[in-house]
Amino acid sequence: MGVTDRWMRKLLVRMKQEVDGGIVHWLRGRESNWRLPERLRAKVVKLEKAKYHDFGPTLACEYLAMDDTVEVSRETLRQILIAAGLRRSKRRQLEPELVAKTFLSGSADEAITSESAFYMYRLAVEDMGAGLLQTPMRDQTFDLAAIAHAVTSRTKVIYLGNPNNPTGTIFTADDLDHFLAAIPPRVLVVLDEAYFEYVQRPDYSRSVGCVRAGKNLLVLRTFSKVHGLAGLRLGYGMGHPELIECLQRIRSPFNASSLAQVAGMAALNDTEHAAKSVENNRVEMKFLTSELTLLGVRYTPSFGNFLLVDTGRDCEEDFIRLLHEGIIVRPMKLYGFPTSLRVTVGRHQDNIQFLETLKRVLAEPVKI
Repeated sequence: MGVTDRWMRKLLVRMKQEVDGGIVHWLRGRESNWRLPERLRAKVVKLEKAKYHDFGPTLACEYLAMDDTVEVSRETLRQILIAAGLRRSKRRQLEPELVAKTFLSGSADEAITSESAFYMYRLAVEDMGAGLLQTPMRDQTFDLAAIAHAVTSRTKVIYLGNPNNPTGTIFTADDLDHFLAAIPPRVLVVLDEAYFEYVQRPDYSRSVGCVRAGKNLLVLRTFSKVHGLAGLRLGYGMGHPELIECLQRIRSPFNASSLAQVAGMAALNDTEHAAKSVENNRVEMKFLTSELTLLGVRYTPSFGNFLLVDTGRDCEEDFIRLLHEGIIVRPMKLYGFPTSLRVTVGRHQDNIQFLETLKRVLAEPVKI
């Protein structure tokens, strides 16, 4: 049976009354599982009127002020786009969709990404009626050489995720530099770095430096992960001024709510909460992977806040069994991993419950 979000929502309504006294362990959505600090929530509550406001320049200043090497000027502010975050809607305010709407205009145009990349890239391109080329992955990450080789005169946009969702794999800053050097300047490279805060490697990313150098690169980031603001849907993009100006023309006005923008400004200043989220994720990721190894369950080493777990069985069947016991994960058949589940790294009690339940599920025979 195919698993859809609509089907799952209906089942959840019933489950909350039947499972474990109403306790459901949500390990599906890749958002932060750590409670927002009171000081951040208080700032949002203080916003007396949710009027139409566009605090983009202010939010950009808050972001740039965290980097002492950047001089805040009118020019640098033109390199940042504040928009509603990663959500799919008819207004196309999801950044990958906004890019597709801006730069793709039908079947004469083409975009490239990899197989098993974030599914929204594919949907964004298909919505515009453009062609889509998906190159095979190498070691479950983007094969940048294969993508560069696949570029044609029709190619307008390339979508990359680093870390990639759902595998959690990365490519290095040197890899990106070599890739950008091989791509014609007319082709826009969209680099989705939604999970960049979790990556603790010095060779990981110099994407902001590439933007400052004027590369035809759009870097996408979000407040939904480390900052814990998934419900407010706020994200931002960084690119050269001419690129941001094109996107601003298509973006509908006031598409990011004033509540979201105020929360975003508060979150950027709350470095303590972000650091705790990263550390909690590191500790719990180590716990999860160690326990999965003891269970003999394979997984892909991840630099994000989630794991691709390969049970070696039908993922949708295991998903439904876990769901009936109050554990909500994501089956990965749609992404080309028919025996894998994507599991968000939760709080310690969530992870313990997941592991205990998974052990019981794996002891049950697979339906034939």
